[in-house]
Amino acid sequence: MTTKTIDDLNLKGKKVLVRVDFNVPMTSDLKVSDDKRIVESLPTIKKILADGGSVILMSHLGRPKGKPTPEFSLKPVAAHLAGLLGREVKFAEDCIGKPAHTAVDNLQPGEVLLLENLRFHAEEEKNDQGFARELASLGNVYVNDAFGTAHRAHASTEGITHFLKPAVAGYLMKKEIEYLTKAVGNPERPYIAILGGAKISGKIDVIQNLLPKIDALVIGGGMAFTFFRAQGMEVGDSLVEPEKLSLAKQILDEAKTKHMRLILPVDCVIADKMDNDAQRKIVPVSKIPAGWRGLDIGPETVKVINMELRKAKTIVWNGPMGVFEMPNFANGTLEVAKLLAEATKAGAITIVGGGDSAAAIAQAGFENAVSHVSTGGGASLEFLEGKVLPGLAALDVK
Repeated sequence: MTTKTIDDLNLKGKKVLVRVDFNVPMTSDLKVSDDKRIVESLPTIKKILADGGSVILMSHLGRPKGKPTPEFSLKPVAAHLAGLLGREVKFAEDCIGKPAHTAVDNLQPGEVLLLENLRFHAEEEKNDQGFARELASLGNVYVNDAFGTAHRAHASTEGITHFLKPAVAGYLMKKEIEYLTKAVGNPERPYIAILGGAKISGKIDVIQNLLPKIDALVIGGGMAFTFFRAQGMEVGDSLVEPEKLSLAKQILDEAKTKHMRLILPVDCVIADKMDNDAQRKIVPVSKIPAGWRGLDIGPETVKVINMELRKAKTIVWNGPMGVFEMPNFANGTLEVAKLLAEATKAGAITIVGGGDSAAAIAQAGFENAVSHVSTGGGASLEFLEGKVLPGLAALDVK
């Protein structure tokens, strides 16, 4: 990793402006319901405090559409963070202007301040240079620890680096990049990718970027049916993207040419409608009757995936194996989560992309039993696609 990190700086006496990702789920009475992203930021915050700096945190929450919206205030997050840190977390009623400057001017070394939601200003998402300059004026050092927003060129992730140097990565950003680089760089082999999700269109770039690098590709989720149809199979009412059939065929041919194992489901859980309480049964993928649709992988497919993962030294998983949000069609996804935990125990490096896969591994209770669960769904996907992340590219290099 060539990006500079907070370990490369002397933070004593510095006001350190940190972009964190506190875009966390909230309950109806405005309490934090899942604090994973806040917990992941603690090592960076504690490092700055231990070094004698003061911490100024900035984040977005939800989609307030560029104007102050009470239910998207970060004030409850400040209270939650205070509980985790065991110390007061001050709060500024705005992220720029007099409230922000007054709060920052009063901040002493060893103190923590959280600014109000960046997206209460439309200029944040527009990467407005004036807004970025305003934010930059609050600190002596910039640290980006918000991997979840690194794929967005916003004022707080990209624009700010033109006005505030040094600009470095925090510990969470460093950890994300190190693990994801293993997945796209020089992984230990055998290297297996498991890709799921509803549509092949959402994963095309990932498949094409990983194909030359992996030893086996496991395809699950709704997108598997586009591959089956490309092979001339009948799939009932299962989800198929007709405009992607030629691409699916091309990927199948390419896998064959490269002697890469492409593993598709052998059986699936089918239903007579898209409903958790629908009639359901398990059939071989070649026996899906008209009027029925595949909504999850079946137990034989789980066995096939298990055989494959037992040999693996590096595994990347992105996307659910079925309609995971419906409990009756979540089993395949939860079983894959379990298999990843077992592979980790056997010595494999296991990397779970953010979004649905992260939710699945947490639901299955295995998020601490794999090597790394990404905090950024879109960002991890774009990294696996081989794209440059603007928030990362903007940071100083060694």
